[in-house]
Amino acid sequence: MQILDITIPLDEKTPLWEGDKGVSLKRVSWLSRGADFNVTRMEMGVHSGTHIDAPFHLFDHAVSVDAIPLEILVGDAQVVNIPASVGEISPDDLRKSGLESGVKRLLLKTRNSNFWKDDPYSFRRDFVAINARTASFLVDEGIELIGIDYFSISPMADLKTPHEILLEAGVVILENVNLLGINAGFYQLVCLPMKLVGTDGAPVRAILIRN
Repeated sequence: MQILDITIPLDEKTPLWEGDKGVSLKRVSWLSRGADFNVTRMEMGVHSGTHIDAPFHLFDHAVSVDAIPLEILVGDAQVVNIPASVGEISPDDLRKSGLESGVKRLLLKTRNSNFWKDDPYSFRRDFVAINARTASFLVDEGIELIGIDYFSISPMADLKTPHEILLEAGVVILENVNLLGINAGFYQLVCLPMKLVGTDGAPVRAILIRN
């Protein structure tokens, strides 16, 4: 069995969405200063690092993170490799990349993955994402979880509409996964968020398992 960590590191250098506050990890207790334990205090937004978006992110009376069924967050997943020439992913791009019928969890590996190697601490506006038509296609295909290798499933030109289409249909969005070095194919995905009650998102530790 091979376990592949697709989570980006969380520390004070973790890149941020434009205007967001950074991750703060502050030591508040030190063994070296006579305390019984080392203790660290954490402060960050719920969409920091590798995270999921719950439907409550855009709809006031929708499901929050703590109510998302675990069955969506754990199970078979397909990773598809989108060619580097693609800037906005269409349904045809997914078909050509080998998306199989019946897949419930889909991870999109794009040229974004190179950002985690070439420019891991900056926010880039030129990331690859899906358009509204593709979001509707994914809903029609029965996708329950969609992941992408950068900050947003939606492009900078239309940040809200693809999110709205997916989240209104109850699709869980997984963002900021690092798929560098991950081959296209089928895996077991484990994507468990912190059980934050009533929130619109939560950081996750996401792994892929391959036998």
